[in-house]
Amino acid sequence: MLLHIVARGRIGRGPEAELVDRYVKRLAWPVKLTELPDTGGRMPAVEPGTRIVMLDETGEVLPSRGFAERLEKWRDGGVREARFLIGAADGFDDAQRAGADLLLSFGRATWPHLLARAMLAEQLWRATSILANHPYHREG
Repeated sequence: MLLHIVARGRIGRGPEAELVDRYVKRLAWPVKLTELPDTGGRMPAVEPGTRIVMLDETGEVLPSRGFAERLEKWRDGGVREARFLIGAADGFDDAQRAGADLLLSFGRATWPHLLARAMLAEQLWRATSILANHPYHREG
């Protein structure tokens, strides 16, 4: 299953970009990163078999194992792509949220989109590591 991160805004160079790169390179699953301008730009076409996950402060707070289980269920159910959307400064409107398969939150705090991108990359790496029975993850 392809893990596709579609983010508003350019990450450029810097510590956040290095952190994203570090975790993306560790992923054993196929991954794609797409950056869009803060406004406008064309969202890549959504193919059949795609699940849409929007990072949103109103979303579900999943523990790492729960997130891994969701990805596992989708993968084993034939989902071809899990697309993770990171919005611009104003996030997503109600109509956009309604079209998501999952609203995912990293807590009720507001996170800068560059840091949210790094946190997502880390959680994707952690989830795929859990599914591969990697001994790194520890339950807390």
